[in-house]
Amino acid sequence: MVRRHSKILLPVLIACCVIAFAAGTVTLNATTVGQELENVQIKDSSNNPSMIPDLGAKVVTIFYTDPDKKDIQDPLIDAIKAKNFDKSKYRGVGIANLKDSGLPNFILRAAIRGKEKKYNSQVLTDTDLTLPKAWAFGDCNDTSVVVVIGKDKKVKYFYKGGVRGAEIDNVVKLIEDLIK
Repeated sequence: MVRRHSKILLPVLIACCVIAFAAGTVTLNATTVGQELENVQIKDSSNNPSMIPDLGAKVVTIFYTDPDKKDIQDPLIDAIKAKNFDKSKYRGVGIANLKDSGLPNFILRAAIRGKEKKYNSQVLTDTDLTLPKAWAFGDCNDTSVVVVIGKDKKVKYFYKGGVRGAEIDNVVKLIEDLIK
């Protein structure tokens, strides 16, 4: 009888250990407000190495987006642009998650370079999920991540998905407060 219970108990015990380990790693893999971030080398639209500009020097908002969902943050971006924040204190940075897109990178880079010329801006690219791995974003496929980072390099706001409604006003107000 003891032998029969031990045959059942061992797989149950192993399953519990696996679940406990997985639950412990889930909390480790999540960006949190207050977390300090280090700069990461990714690529520019021409596939040259590039660091995230102004990190630690200005308030920076990162828009890390799967190109398949490229317009998901447009309402927030439009609200931020309408405020015309002082460029000596604030910078918005778009980063395209090329790894999770179904389109070839050379096509995506050409489209990105076209937007850079049209809007006189810079868009960085991430071909191998460097940023989500370094900053613990988790799965970024088919979505966008917004991170507001203070001059102290600490996360002030983190959201995965489209920022909408009153939350847009909250993010804009946060940026205003941070650049004062």
